[in-house]
Amino acid sequence: RIVTKIPGMAPPPVLPSVLRLAPSMVRIKPAAVSSPATSSHVPGASDQHDTQATVARLLRQLEEGGEAECLRMARDLDGWPRDLDVVEVTPAQIEQAIASLPTQEVKDIQFQHARVKAFAQAQVGSISSFERELYPGVRTGQRVVPVQCAGCYVPGGRFSHVSSAIMSVTTAKVAGVRHVIACSPPFGSSNLIHPATLYALHLAGADKILTLGGVQAVAAMAFGFFTGVEADVLVGPGNQWVAEAKRALFGRVGIDMVAGPTEVAILADHTADPLIVAHDLVSQAEHGATSPCWLITTSRAVGEEVVRLMPTLVADLVDRQPGTAAGVSWRDFGEVVLVDTREEMAALSDRYAAEHLQVHCQDLDWYLENLHNYGSLFLGEETCVPYGDKCTGPNHILPTRRAARYTGGLSADKFLKKLTWQRMDREANKTMGAAAARISRIEGMEGHALSGDARLAKYFPGEQFDLGSASHRVAAIARLRRDFDARRAAKL
Repeated sequence: RIVTKIPGMAPPPVLPSVLRLAPSMVRIKPAAVSSPATSSHVPGASDQHDTQATVARLLRQLEEGGEAECLRMARDLDGWPRDLDVVEVTPAQIEQAIASLPTQEVKDIQFQHARVKAFAQAQVGSISSFERELYPGVRTGQRVVPVQCAGCYVPGGRFSHVSSAIMSVTTAKVAGVRHVIACSPPFGSSNLIHPATLYALHLAGADKILTLGGVQAVAAMAFGFFTGVEADVLVGPGNQWVAEAKRALFGRVGIDMVAGPTEVAILADHTADPLIVAHDLVSQAEHGATSPCWLITTSRAVGEEVVRLMPTLVADLVDRQPGTAAGVSWRDFGEVVLVDTREEMAALSDRYAAEHLQVHCQDLDWYLENLHNYGSLFLGEETCVPYGDKCTGPNHILPTRRAARYTGGLSADKFLKKLTWQRMDREANKTMGAAAARISRIEGMEGHALSGDARLAKYFPGEQFDLGSASHRVAAIARLRRDFDARRAAKL
């Protein structure tokens, strides 16, 4: 549901809790509809009931109807011909797509892939298996194991989203996922994925590529349609229907996050270039009518100049790309906030927990040290969100709507399970068995305690232990052990 500004409507007031974070806060340009300063701004906070009900119904139909129902939806929603029933992309189609691309496009996608792959490899290197002896005779450890199958959704339709293809599939393969399924809707009026997206998926290492979009694509990966392999985890951006389908399936499968409209926050002091700042706000506003773009500044001059420049830059974008929603986005969700200090700026930034956070300030190291909530951080004028979105290396599939308070973006870690294990010798049971039994009885879990009692009775017959239990109950376990051993010996 897109909420837009009604002419003459006053902007919503700033929440008292936000004013406590930044008492000097003044809105040079308020967000007409909402922002993290005026609302909870969290996933699911807006009215999603209709979307949830529709997606739940579609998922039921898909699970009950299987591949046939998935094809029916593809024909109705993706425009598939009625006589076409093959959604898996063939090697010949991939080769044809690659041959159709200009040489420079191929080189650019390869450049992008190399950066993303290198960053994902560094992430994998930072996550390790280990073994530790935490107590004499008690060996414990962690194994890092990839999931078996990942489903990667890549948006499509009007444009090619090579970046999302590279970011999701490459990261999964670097993490060691054995089977990666990718889905993307057909391009325009064709029955094929955009050639550039198809090449990116192939280069990144997708094992199966399906020409499907929307809820039916998410269901196909989760339920194993057309591949026979059910995804363990689903990742990738998408519209509200894709996001809700992932949310609804969470628990049955893992997901990266529940994504909302993309967003950017820029922190700027008096040294910031207002024209560069305004260009960067427009670069994110073009994503859609509900994509927020926020500026928090300690300089009134910078803030006011950015507000003055924005209509000109939006108009220029409209000339270059008619139909852009940047103007609506800036009007309804754009915000410019003035505060007195960088400490207030950092506190507000952590409240907003933006998907993308740019810093155009002096002393960048201070911000790196003191900012805590963001999807990805861009320090200094020399870098910006589009660089990260396209080719610098860190993943661009990031948390939105303040989810950065508790999670980061898509990484190799999403495809890896950290599995713990332990081994113990019998001597260590003297301490561990007795302690576990006593703690279990503190918690009222007698069955747990008896597992320790039974081992101590087997390994150390005749020895006395403080088990937090009456002596006659301890003796009963010892008798049970002796009787059991005697019966086994008699049979031998």
